[in-house]
Amino acid sequence: MEQRIGSSSQPLEGAGFDPAFIPGLTPPASGEAGETEAEEAVEADEPAAEAVSSSASVPEETEAEETEAEEDAADGPVFEASDRRARIVADHKGVRLSLDDQACEFRWDEIGAVETESPRFGKRFTITVHTPDRRWYPIEIEAGSRARFTEWDEQLDAVLDAYFEDETPESEKEEAEESE
Repeated sequence: MEQRIGSSSQPLEGAGFDPAFIPGLTPPASGEAGETEAEEAVEADEPAAEAVSSSASVPEETEAEETEAEEDAADGPVFEASDRRARIVADHKGVRLSLDDQACEFRWDEIGAVETESPRFGKRFTITVHTPDRRWYPIEIEAGSRARFTEWDEQLDAVLDAYFEDETPESEKEEAEESE
């Protein structure tokens, strides 16, 4: 009879043991040595960059155009809700969730669905962000009153209507052709 020495269980993998397991939860790891070399290279190039930008006005115009484009996008609807621990922001960039000292950000192309749920009793409004790879990230916001639920729901719907694209135009055309 053969008997094994040691544990037969495999090590666990997942978000409980490695926060980097969830995409978007932690920033990508980078080597500290590479960062210091990059910083030194940037410091060495600063005087040359200042001389070039002072002699040519073209980069200044492109920067102004970029800020105008960001401001135009920022003019759209924004949804913000927070309590003493949790916060959610949905705007032209995407959806950002934060709870205590943890935060994650989802761009609109990373989101499969956004679900809201208001409880029958109580004051905790739940917003769940679903990703295409079948993961979900819920967050609960405590409201001052239950009347805030409808207000938050309407604001979030306005943001989702403005920025979230449910289907691509190609798939809509295919569905129209199939229905004929």
